[in-house]
Amino acid sequence: MTRPAQQSEELATLRQLLRSRPPMDRELPAFVPADAPEDPAALHVSWLLAAMTAELPDAQVVTVSTSDGDGHADARVLVLRDIDPATGGWSFFADRRSPLGEQLAVTPWAALTSYWPAVGRQVRVRGPVEAVDRQDAPPAERGVGPAGHTAAVVGRQSQRLGSTSELEATWQAAAAEVAAAPTAPVPGLTRYVLRAETVEFWQGDPGRRHIRLAYERATFGWERGLLWP
Repeated sequence: MTRPAQQSEELATLRQLLRSRPPMDRELPAFVPADAPEDPAALHVSWLLAAMTAELPDAQVVTVSTSDGDGHADARVLVLRDIDPATGGWSFFADRRSPLGEQLAVTPWAALTSYWPAVGRQVRVRGPVEAVDRQDAPPAERGVGPAGHTAAVVGRQSQRLGSTSELEATWQAAAAEVAAAPTAPVPGLTRYVLRAETVEFWQGDPGRRHIRLAYERATFGWERGLLWP
């Protein structure tokens, strides 16, 4: 248990660091908006490919933000599964029984954010979301590994957990079920596709002269322009 004196000292240290340690205080790559492609999905593919080729940790991880029926915001970190320039779709998997799935059923709109601290780059994607394929498809069709399949069988995402031992016992039982039937459908797992309406590319600058390029879907293609930092 943290003692009051220790907590006070930790808070003082944290506040001092927050004031004294500026973000992005390092050399960052250049971004020339005039050289960007007409399609934002193509640019996101290029940035993500560069991040993964450079082996930036968890470069494919994104934050997906949603809201419930009362307009209360929520967010969580997921794995981005695909970007399709042909359809303007950004894909991720989620359990339709989870808070994310329930929120999307009520308000099928989301924001997806990629951020790579090492290079000071951020991508923000916003638009309507739809479930586009069978919710009972076998794992091989979804690129879901044994651990992901086991997690889906366990289910109960975001529900109260009594203890880590309860998790371990339930996990072992689910793992045995998956091992016995590895091609069985993944319960609840759904592929969602965000159809982008707006996409923004943000290149950080140590001097805070950030470069921001925004795309907005138009009747034919995309309109784009710079934003103030």
